[in-house]
Amino acid sequence: MNAVAVVAASSATVPVMPPRRVLGAYLAEARSECLRYLRAPGFLLPVLLFPGLFYLVFGVLMGRSEGADAARYLLASYSVFGVMSPGLFGFGVSLSLERDGGLLTWKRALPMPPGAYLLGKMLMAMGAAAVVVLMLLAMATGLGHVAMTAEQAVALLATGMLGVLPFCALGMLVGTLIKGQGAPGMLQLVYLPMSFLSGLWFPLSMLPKSLQQFAPVWPSYHLDRIALTAAGLTHDAVLPHALVLAGFAAIFFALAVRRLRRVG
Repeated sequence: MNAVAVVAASSATVPVMPPRRVLGAYLAEARSECLRYLRAPGFLLPVLLFPGLFYLVFGVLMGRSEGADAARYLLASYSVFGVMSPGLFGFGVSLSLERDGGLLTWKRALPMPPGAYLLGKMLMAMGAAAVVVLMLLAMATGLGHVAMTAEQAVALLATGMLGVLPFCALGMLVGTLIKGQGAPGMLQLVYLPMSFLSGLWFPLSMLPKSLQQFAPVWPSYHLDRIALTAAGLTHDAVLPHALVLAGFAAIFFALAVRRLRRVG
């Protein structure tokens, strides 16, 4: 029997998982990822409390005297600031630690679809982003008395849940480049300057002209423009910013997958 026949015979004996079991594997992995992070207060508390405290101080306490538009501006911008964290840290830190500990090698030996691991983490990040936006909306309407229509609130929530995905891809890339112990510090060096240079803490007009020109380089800038439109503050075309974010996500994800295949 020649080599081609041997390969064909061996591949014919490999069982094909039925679609129902494939879907069950995806759902089981997503559920396990979500449960794992719900049981990790060291991850959840900073993700929830950090943007909440920032918004309470600057958006509620200090923003009351600035008017209704300023209050909605701060709500949209701090929502973007908040949803960046689950993507960057939920992917970046956990991936680097799991890679160092050999968990990725063990998962590759399991009979589950290869994309289930990444899908589980993405759903976890989207769920955490939804919690962050809902928390800020509750603070804005309950404490800051910010006027938001139901359509604006739903649009801002959808923006946060979908807008976390480019930062998942960026966090994944950093997680493949940095060891577990260095990942949190490196991601902070990405997270905070990107937020500052995108105008999330205060309007871009307050930055020097040279820094304003480079704002579109950052994905957080484009997500902020979409969030401001969702809140009814601007009338920017959403599609160009969404396409830029999709491009960022595709590039970061492709680089991360390529790196992950090399380092394992």
